[in-house]
Amino acid sequence: MKRFHVHVHVEDLAKSVAFYSKLFAAEPSRVEGDYAKWMLDDPRINFAISTRGSKPGVDHLGFQTDNAEELAELKARAESADMALFDEGATSCCYAQSEKHWVTDPQGIAWEHFHTLANIPVFSEKAAEPAQASACCAPTPRGKPIGIAVTAAKPSSSCC
Repeated sequence: MKRFHVHVHVEDLAKSVAFYSKLFAAEPSRVEGDYAKWMLDDPRINFAISTRGSKPGVDHLGFQTDNAEELAELKARAESADMALFDEGATSCCYAQSEKHWVTDPQGIAWEHFHTLANIPVFSEKAAEPAQASACCAPTPRGKPIGIAVTAAKPSSSCC
């Protein structure tokens, strides 16, 4: 079964953790100095926040799958819809190792489809990125569709 994913950039992690913990009536399943995540079952959502973005707000949406078959199904749907697809493959970001790909809707909103393989102790196993870089997840600068950018160049961020 898939889990809906939302990633939001926040300015004050502690304030945001307090707010969302009350809103969800649940504590985060993971908290780091720059990141927090709730894995809720009602509704079934992976809600993540981080301070790594350039400006506060929703960074991207997505679906987390329980297995590789569901991920392949999402990829086939995206390809059949003629959506520009960036297959990131195996990667590490947001304190997890995962297999993922990205698509962009007609409005330029990035959608991440991923299957988490393992937790890791660091935000990303790649070299540290500048504080101004687009957050942990979206593979191109915020607000720019990945359709054209990722076919011509490597994404600016390789994180979930």
